[in-house]
Amino acid sequence: MAVTGMDIFKLLPKTNCRECGLPTCIAFSMSLAAGKIDLATCPYITDEAKGKLTKMDAPPMKTVILGSEKRPFKTGGESALFRHEKKFNHPIGIAVLISDTMDQADVDGRLARFARLRYHRMGMLMRAELVAVQHLSGDKKKFADLVEKIRKNSDAHLILMALDPGAVSLALARCDSLKPLIYAATADNYQQMADIAVTHDCPLAVKADTLNELIDISTRVTRAGVEMVVLDSGNRTIKQALENQVHIRRAAVWKKFTPLGFPTIAFPCGMTQNSAMETLIAAMYITKYAGIIVLSDIQGETLFPLLLQRMEIFNDPENPSMVPSGVEELGMPDRNAPVLLASSWALTYYNLSLAVEASKTPVYLCFQQISEPDIMCWCSHCLRSTHKGEFNARTTAKFIKDCRLEERVDHRKLLVCARNASFQSKLENELPGWEIVVGPDTADLLPGFLPNFAKTLGN
Repeated sequence: MAVTGMDIFKLLPKTNCRECGLPTCIAFSMSLAAGKIDLATCPYITDEAKGKLTKMDAPPMKTVILGSEKRPFKTGGESALFRHEKKFNHPIGIAVLISDTMDQADVDGRLARFARLRYHRMGMLMRAELVAVQHLSGDKKKFADLVEKIRKNSDAHLILMALDPGAVSLALARCDSLKPLIYAATADNYQQMADIAVTHDCPLAVKADTLNELIDISTRVTRAGVEMVVLDSGNRTIKQALENQVHIRRAAVWKKFTPLGFPTIAFPCGMTQNSAMETLIAAMYITKYAGIIVLSDIQGETLFPLLLQRMEIFNDPENPSMVPSGVEELGMPDRNAPVLLASSWALTYYNLSLAVEASKTPVYLCFQQISEPDIMCWCSHCLRSTHKGEFNARTTAKFIKDCRLEERVDHRKLLVCARNASFQSKLENELPGWEIVVGPDTADLLPGFLPNFAKTLGN
């Protein structure tokens, strides 16, 4: 939070009622300041105090929302420069560029890749979210027709890239209830663009050639009634673009400078003709500090590493990443494939995924949700851990039964790592009919173990 525990404590009723689940109001204040409890947990805080705390806690960077009420896309709302300080809130949006001068095959190809290039990892769907529709033809109707086609044939959030207010107005009429980002208000058209954004309740991007001009236009459009603004410093050289991104974030977070207290949009697509270099520039923007990046096109080999980078940066540094509890198929396992028990820690998932791929043996991985990340389970990191977490035979047996493995495999053998050997007999007692097989100590030894083990299951 932007406020301290003592700031919060001064506004509390100080009853020490314990109804929030904590022993004192000061404990509640410190937990609230650390983001570990919600303000609504206090039953006796006054509406006036709530209002003051909400205002004090508002992030210095405004949250911008586009899309629909049922499926909004959010960017901004950040209050830190570095991930170790605090969790970043809204992952960067990735957009693909489509212009109204492209031929039909090119447009259809980009929309097909937009729909197809989606990846499931650790229970998360990773994908590009936006399409930036660029008006270059000079034909307003052609631009509006393209916007309508994209809206009807994809689930993309839209960015309307046109400097002509008339083209923007015509395209907005084709967006139905989907609120796009309007790009862009400049020194020449900001009043007309601001009026359109206010009328349609859409976010508005502001573009300038310098930071001073950006501040000026941002101030003017907010005075005109635009509440949600996205900033484009206009620079398309790597060094200056990076400097501008850092200046804008510092001004917002450190100085609370409201004209720059908005997310940014960046255009790697306009900075190089080389796809590999464009991907590197996009990676820079993901790190420092874009809210939306626009790519000239998306391909699996360029999009996937950007999605992985984004996922890692926007996880919570205070809470170790966990995979969802349940069964995951690696490869294409059949009814004789090995079944492995693993903890839900993300690092275990990564190590097991690599080991299974190296073994060329399809498996079923049973990830049991745990409260401590350093449970003794396959990951070599656990050898250096304090081993706070341990599998419990009763809860693990219930988890295995809930997985309904008998519907997936014909055998009844469950593979656990050697560091859980003492757990073997306890789990067999809780799981009648199952044989608990002790495997190697760590995942890196599985490639030499799994192929031979898998052969025994088909006999």
